[in-house]
Amino acid sequence: MAVSALPVKTPRRVVPDSAKQGRALHKGQQTKLIIVEAALGLATQIGLEGLSIGVLAEITHMSKSGVFAHFGSREELQISVIREYFSRFEQEVFYPALNEPRGLPRLEAMFGNWMKRVAVEIQSGCIFISGAVEFDDRPGPVRDALANSVKTWLNAMNRAVVQAKEVGHLRIDADEKQIAFEIHGLILALHYEARFLKYPGSIDRAHQGFEHILARYGNPAVLKPKARATKSSLSQKSSFA
Repeated sequence: MAVSALPVKTPRRVVPDSAKQGRALHKGQQTKLIIVEAALGLATQIGLEGLSIGVLAEITHMSKSGVFAHFGSREELQISVIREYFSRFEQEVFYPALNEPRGLPRLEAMFGNWMKRVAVEIQSGCIFISGAVEFDDRPGPVRDALANSVKTWLNAMNRAVVQAKEVGHLRIDADEKQIAFEIHGLILALHYEARFLKYPGSIDRAHQGFEHILARYGNPAVLKPKARATKSSLSQKSSFA
């Protein structure tokens, strides 16, 4: 009598615990990025103080406990938003400018990239500026994270000015800190006049202000006379131009 063959069982694939943990970690990171993205969009409109676990849970369709588990506190959520905001700022403004040679080309690229970002933030808001108003007199980790981000960027701008002087593009007696201060002042004035007061032509005036800075502090022996555009494509696209 023939014996029927027993069915062959396919060996069950055993997934190592490390792989399971890796997938769980990756999923957790993705979820956290989604929450931070939503928080960043909200913070640009209502400020860092307007962020809450409850509101983000509603926006992301998660439970409050689920959102809380990724941050542990509202304070850590705010700091995560600041870090993400600064990371994007670096990617859009600072790193592209490094492709330009040291001196005025790099300094002009940094200011030009900064202006492009401001043109967008005139509509949405700037966390650096709104956060300074919210936390200027409130010591703590959130203020520290915000202030350190701003200082890091301003130090980078100051280094670009110093390098421009070192390569001879600025006058030998030019005050590097004063130049960086005036450039920063243009951005702050632009935010105030364009976003708050809604004055037309603000972007053009900021560009002209930067040209005046270069004219005052630039080395005449290096700067070649050139017709600089009074209107940029950036200003033409802005409703405030």
